[in-house]
Order: sequence, then C-alpha cells, then structure tokens
Amino acid sequence: MIHLDDKLKGMTSVGISGHVRPDGDCVGSTLAVYNYISTYYPEIKVELYLESIPDVFLFLKNADKIYHEFEEDKTFDLFIVLDCGDEGRLGPFAKYYEAAKHTLCIDHHVSNQSFAEDNYIIPDASSTCELVFNMLDTDKITKEIAECLYTGMVHDTGVFQYSCTSAQTMNTAGILMEKGIDYPKIVTDTFYLKTYNQNRILGYALLNSKLYLDGKVIVTYLTKDNLAEFCCTTKDLDGIVNQLRVTKDTDVAVFLYESEDGSYKASFRVTGDINVAEIAQAFGGGGHVKAAGCNIFGTIDEVIERILAEIEKRYY
Repeated sequence: MIHLDDKLKGMTSVGISGHVRPDGDCVGSTLAVYNYISTYYPEIKVELYLESIPDVFLFLKNADKIYHEFEEDKTFDLFIVLDCGDEGRLGPFAKYYEAAKHTLCIDHHVSNQSFAEDNYIIPDASSTCELVFNMLDTDKITKEIAECLYTGMVHDTGVFQYSCTSAQTMNTAGILMEKGIDYPKIVTDTFYLKTYNQNRILGYALLNSKLYLDGKVIVTYLTKDNLAEFCCTTKDLDGIVNQLRVTKDTDVAVFLYESEDGSYKASFRVTGDINVAEIAQAFGGGGHVKAAGCNIFGTIDEVIERILAEIEKRYY
C-alpha cells in the first residue's frame, strides 16, 4: 500500500483532479487530499481542478478553492488523480496530468488499467475515499478531512447499503465519526435532501420509465428540453438511477440524459450478478461491476436499442 506522505517527499507543487461530472466520492476524495496537503505541507503549492460540483458539497472545507477552468502553461511535480478510471475521464485537466513530472492514481474502478506512474487501485473497495483513508495516518485526519472522506463513502455506498460495503468500510466510517463530524447531517443534507425541482424531475423520469426484456430492465431518459422545463441542470439528477435500481423484479436500471454535445450520458445500476462495467466499456465507458456509465451518440431510440442489445446478448 502507498502512503501519501511518502509520495509528497521532495515535492514543491502538487495538482489534484478527478473525473468529469464529479460525484460525492470524487469531490470528497480530492478535497480530503487537498486539505491534508494544505494542512501538513504548507511549503507545497497545491491546486485542485474539477468541473463544477453539486451545491450540496460546498460545505466541505476549501470547496471554494477548487479551480473549474484549465489554465495554460502550468506544470506540477506531482499530479494526483482520484476516483478516475482513465486519463480521458479527466476532461481538460488531462493536460496537467500529461505534463506532470510524476503521477499517482488512487481509484476503485474495476475498469482502471493502472495508467499512472504509481497506482493504488483496489476494485473491491467501497470508495476512493476509503482508499485515501488507508493512505493517511489516522491521527492526522482532522474533522474537516473526516467530513470529506465520510461524505464520499456515504455516496458511493448508498449510505452503506450497497454490496461494496465491507466490515472494513464500516470500521473506517466509525473512526471518521469519532472525529466529531455531524454524520446525520451529512447523510441527510447531501444524500437525501432534494429541492422541489429535483423532486419534480425525478417524478417525471419515473412516470416516463419503461420496462424491457421481460421486465428485467428498466429505462428512463431526460432531454435537454426536459431539464429546461423543470429548471434543472445535470447536477440535479443525482439519485434518479438509484431510485430505478430498487424497482421490484428488475435486474438492470438504465438512466439516460442528453448532454450539451448531443450525446446521451448513460448510468447503469444492477442487482444480482450482472457486470455493467462490461456494458459501459462496450461504449467506451467504464466503472464498477454494479455501477457504471458511458456516453453514447445517436437518437434516444437508437441509444436505448444499442444498450438493450448489449445487455441481452450477455445475460438474456
């Protein structure tokens, strides 16, 4: 196992980033590392780059320090990639990764091919935040760092209900809780609490869902016009695919929404033994065995037909 302190020796500048459309685990893990370095290594210039993050995570320490735009002519001694399965998922910030003197990837996606110079990849881990916890001295985890790590773990485990949750995950969460964090508030405010418009668009998505393959696959989608109608952005869509996932007697949940470039972002969730990372990889994406995603170009009917064909030829 890699210890973060060892990787920081001799470094004067560190860049940090995660995957496009950052979720709770991505935001939590990147901010945890940022806060650790800024707290214990003030001599190191550290910068964090992510796309715009959901508002529910803005309470985390130094969330306001995140850079959202790429800047030219900037290199780092070390560039740390978190919760990201491949270089392409870094978006514009991949250029920082390419220019860095050294690179480190910390991730738990089964599709990760260990693309960095140093890699800490554990596909069976509940979250990247759990892996970051393993890389730090427990005594040096402040309350603010614990908030970041706990938030990420909550989101990638579905509040500790998904099968990726292990005894080690629960032990880690317990240690973080003892750091004085307001864990009920984190769960309520970042995972369960929804705005009125988020509830409305969730209802619309559920009402327009359809069953396929003898009721084993449930699919719904949202267009750019739907988002505009409900005054929502893509940041407001968290939770829709997970609500589809708990539909009785279904094996696969598929949620699609139209991106600005005209493609459809597909999110897959499963119950049972189906490996949706394979489905996502068929379209150039990736992820976990039970939770994965990708982008697909085409009309919505074409996209759904192609996804169903990939599912059917593997499992039905």
